[in-house]
Amino acid sequence: MVTAAEPIRRVVVNSLDDVVIETVAEAEPGAGEVRVRSTVVGICGSDLHAACGHHPFIDLPYRPGHEVVGVIDAVGSGVDDSWVGSRVAVEPNLACGHCPQCEAGRYNVCRELLVLGCQTPGALADSFTVAADRVVALNPTLDDDHAILIEPLATPIHAVRRAAAAVGDLRGRPVVVIGAGPIGLFALLAARQAGATVVVADLLASKRERAERLGAAGSFDPTATDAVEAAHRLLGGPAAVVIDCVAIESSVAQAVDLVDKGGAIMIVGVSSGATPVRLDLVQDRELSLIGNLMYVREDFLAAIDLLASGTVPIDEFISARFDLEQSAQAFAASADPENVKVVVSVGSTGEPVSVGAASVGSSS
Repeated sequence: MVTAAEPIRRVVVNSLDDVVIETVAEAEPGAGEVRVRSTVVGICGSDLHAACGHHPFIDLPYRPGHEVVGVIDAVGSGVDDSWVGSRVAVEPNLACGHCPQCEAGRYNVCRELLVLGCQTPGALADSFTVAADRVVALNPTLDDDHAILIEPLATPIHAVRRAAAAVGDLRGRPVVVIGAGPIGLFALLAARQAGATVVVADLLASKRERAERLGAAGSFDPTATDAVEAAHRLLGGPAAVVIDCVAIESSVAQAVDLVDKGGAIMIVGVSSGATPVRLDLVQDRELSLIGNLMYVREDFLAAIDLLASGTVPIDEFISARFDLEQSAQAFAASADPENVKVVVSVGSTGEPVSVGAASVGSSS
């Protein structure tokens, strides 16, 4: 266990080929904060985009780590010290709490939103501090391999929930997911959990095969000349919802062709910049083109429930493991399209406390 008097290691990404470890003084938690000793940290697709200089909202250099499981080892004033020793996951969206969006409960689109490990120093370190209300305590029955998937699963759960709000109940409805990376595969699981029939598109046959193992009703190569027709054949017609986890010009254009009139296109992937859209077709077909940013607590807790159900096969998701000193190799591995989720082990879990899925900042 790292003590307050000792320096800690923290990863800095200057570029994909320049990932280094800096040594800094360990931070003390401020008022309303906790300090978390990192146990496992996931490398996200957004981390890869940022490292390659393609993320529109993350500047290089940056200090990554927004998917994290750890143990609270210190608390600031105003936080009950009985939480020390609790094993937690972190909801990394850091909102102001007072803008109209925050007051409406949509703090994921806070006017002043920052994200831990994106615009602020992150969890790919021996320890880090964060506001106590961003931390969710974990039941020890949910192991680290499942818990590290909570954060990336919450985003597709949010997208599916918003899609259902746009087009109605998804039970028995046809859905296409474009992209079978980790977020696309989680979108498949979330849509299936909502009762939809799901078809998945991806360039790589291996990824399409994985999607089918995870329950896709079929899959297709989006570059095939008959891609749209193939999807419609698999679904028995156009999709009620298309979840675009790629968000490039060709995927958005294909989404417009795949979706039924009156349907919804969920933009879950992070585009690297301006992307042309056939607005004439969006207007004429009365399509809902809906952006999707992260999640709120409802989605985060739904992700915990889905993972706790035991229906998510970890071996289909966690494909490479490294320790903190190998963070450069971890980022390099994340660039391999055959990898799904790369995780970095930082330290031991200690003795988890059985406190359920309560927020440290709540009275639960």
